[in-house]
Amino acid sequence: MRSVLERMARVRRQPLHLQSPQEARAAYEASADVLEVPRRALARVEDVEVPARDGTRLPARVYQADGHSRGVLLYFHGGGFAVGSIATHDVLCRELAALGRCAVLSLGYRLAPEHRFPTAVDDAWDALVWLAGRRTALGWADAPLAVAGDSAGGTLAAVCALLARDAGLPLALQLLFYPGMAARQVSASHRRYRQGLVLEQAHIEYFFGHYIDVDQREDWRFAPLEAGDVDGVAPAWIGLAECDPVFDDGIAWADRLRTAGVPVELEVWRGVTHEFIKMGRILPEARQAHVAAGQALANAFLAP
Repeated sequence: MRSVLERMARVRRQPLHLQSPQEARAAYEASADVLEVPRRALARVEDVEVPARDGTRLPARVYQADGHSRGVLLYFHGGGFAVGSIATHDVLCRELAALGRCAVLSLGYRLAPEHRFPTAVDDAWDALVWLAGRRTALGWADAPLAVAGDSAGGTLAAVCALLARDAGLPLALQLLFYPGMAARQVSASHRRYRQGLVLEQAHIEYFFGHYIDVDQREDWRFAPLEAGDVDGVAPAWIGLAECDPVFDDGIAWADRLRTAGVPVELEVWRGVTHEFIKMGRILPEARQAHVAAGQALANAFLAP
């Protein structure tokens, strides 16, 4: 991890938070695959469209390792609600499809600042409802559903788990990689890892400034820790990086769920930072996280 950080410093690219959102997206896209594991070949990779409530057709991509899938996973990419895409998380979704022995639908929800809060939440929920009703047409009749995401995508997955509980839509699992869950970034991990470790406080302020107004940040759809109760939500698998500003967010969510009687599996990878799951070419911890997440999915989809 230290080697990765040193290489990033030597490149001396302009920090994302000093770029326009359009420039930041292009920069993130260009670097997304540099440290990824090789792109896995799958039996099915298909681009589709998902209808949003306002009639917009959202891009999405289906992944399937073979003809049999134990369940269906809806994946939301990370990127602070302002950068990232289906393409930036293509390798990861392929790994989850193969290792989890499931089908994956990766959603290209709309980004800020063009589409501010709660558009990403609405897109995510619309996609889950659509997927629940379209499983037969897509070849997955009666397959159990799960939601997943990393960083901001993990936030969306947790929100969808709460919305699914309220709507009576069963989910087998909420699978979250280092999600942001708090209304304010004031925890010990935010103070300890605020600079120099991939995700900096300046990035967080930049992303959230584009995404949401300050007076909206106590809304639980932005900060799931603000939810009134979490009783009865889907079981969770939470994978965290030790050296990460949002580390305490993930711990707090795990504690909140466990207190409510929700089954939680919590994994912490020591000595790595935010974004580590996209660095499998150089970090063994990333490959370990892929396998652990895949096993969690496989187990959840087989549960009675």
